[in-house]
Amino acid sequence: MLGTELQVERRRLLDRTERSGRRARPNGALWLPSLLLALVVFAPHALAQSRDEEFLAVLGELGDASFLDKEHIVERLSRSGHPSTRAVLTAFLEDRLYVRAKDRKIVIVKSMDDGVAPFDLVDPVSLQDAGSGARDEVTRIGTNNRLRKLLKTTVARFDLSSPDPAVKLAAVQEMLRDLDQASIALLGGRAGVETDAAVKEEIETGLALAALDGGDPRARLDAVATLARRLRPQVRNRLAGVLEKGADGNFVEPDEKVRQAAAAAVRRIDRSRALYAGVETLFFGLSVGSVLVLVAIGLAITFGVMGVINMAHGELMMLGAYTTYVVQLAMPRHIGLSILVAIPAAFLVAGLAGVIVERTIIRFLYGRPLETLLATFGVSLVLQQSVRSLFSANNRSVETPPWMSGTLQLNDALAITFNRLYIVIFTLIVFAILLVVLKRTRLGLDIRAVSQNRAMAQAMGIRTGWVDAMTFGLGSGIAGIAGVALSQFTNVGPNLGQAYIIDSFMVVVFGGVGNLWGTLVGGMSMGVVNQLLEPYAGAVLAKIFVLVALILFIQRWPRGLFPQTGRAAESQ
Repeated sequence: MLGTELQVERRRLLDRTERSGRRARPNGALWLPSLLLALVVFAPHALAQSRDEEFLAVLGELGDASFLDKEHIVERLSRSGHPSTRAVLTAFLEDRLYVRAKDRKIVIVKSMDDGVAPFDLVDPVSLQDAGSGARDEVTRIGTNNRLRKLLKTTVARFDLSSPDPAVKLAAVQEMLRDLDQASIALLGGRAGVETDAAVKEEIETGLALAALDGGDPRARLDAVATLARRLRPQVRNRLAGVLEKGADGNFVEPDEKVRQAAAAAVRRIDRSRALYAGVETLFFGLSVGSVLVLVAIGLAITFGVMGVINMAHGELMMLGAYTTYVVQLAMPRHIGLSILVAIPAAFLVAGLAGVIVERTIIRFLYGRPLETLLATFGVSLVLQQSVRSLFSANNRSVETPPWMSGTLQLNDALAITFNRLYIVIFTLIVFAILLVVLKRTRLGLDIRAVSQNRAMAQAMGIRTGWVDAMTFGLGSGIAGIAGVALSQFTNVGPNLGQAYIIDSFMVVVFGGVGNLWGTLVGGMSMGVVNQLLEPYAGAVLAKIFVLVALILFIQRWPRGLFPQTGRAAESQ
């Protein structure tokens, strides 16, 4: 009986224990996910905060460290893996790393200038603005040549590991300017893993330059073969140094085969550079010719249709240049867009001025070329003095938009400036639009009819007076557009038009009065010839030679390259 009661009590205790265990299990199971969630949320933040503090602590040691200790600190910073390391070391290399006196904190100076304004400061950990500091409140952390070399190598190591090919290319090119053993080791380690073709080519150039100083003649011969395909002056000068003799009268390069290969490589590089120099000169000539075409094309229209020698054409171009200046004043925060706005604005301003001049002066002087020449010369003086009164006699500078700045580097020997490239393209676009206007519109049909036979056109019902006004306005508007282009090459001043009026008349006469294709060919030809002659004869003699050649050409072909038909031709 007693045993039975004990067994029942034992079973009851076991059941109670199992029920309490089942109730406790779910509560215990919730602890593990909660712990993991807390680790996921807070651990990275705590780790990042700890890494920032460690990075800042190491960086703070620079304030009172010796140059040797600074080298060790730089190595520790480079191994830290902190995302701000590269920016800090770059600032250190550029002498923009300072220590603030009041709290001994390391700061980065955003920009260096010669003024007295306070420095704009940047926090070295977050790379965010940290306010400003007076110049006597911060002290620059000094460097020496050895430390700068270490910084340069360390920053280059960061850049060579960048995913951006442009960053890697710039890093290798910077290293090639001053190759040392550390740089050569970096390039050698990167050569086998680099995938970008341009970066790989630059690395091969650096390794080949280093191999020229090696002791293996075969390696030097292979280096010469590699460098023979490079066109930069640094490579050419290094290969030429192989052919020189030392102070003892012996060649710097003892191996005859290497010297022969180097001599052949120098000749090849010189031929290639001469070829590309010719291409560059030709392009410069085309850009100068494009300016002449833009200036002369409006004059060709008015002279060809109306027979008016417009001496104020340069001043109408000047109005377009000043319009560009005014537009930039009105849009100081949108310089890149201001040029696009200035093109139609300059066309309207110069075109309206041209219509006013034609309606008030020129219309009473048709058929009297000497009087029109004198009248338009007087108009040019009035316009110049008006600009002096409004803007003063000082030249005004027009800012070049960022998208027009810089150069297009095609190879080591050929670079094309963007502003010259854009002026050639812009000229061709204006020329194409003008052709469409003259060939495909009613205004163009009327202009061609009046230019060929004014009396017949008037008999057919064409309002020749209206055509004359529109033609003069169209030619003047194109002169204004030329002023926009010229504002990107030179300063804007009251005498801007005087420098181009003679050349524009020469282009018109050479190409054929009133013929657009003749103006295009004539302007481009004169620009190229000027650029080809200037290196040998100088700017003044080059212009004289061109003028003499033009006089001889007109003696043989008085109507130009592409003679015009109609009234302009009959009056010659």
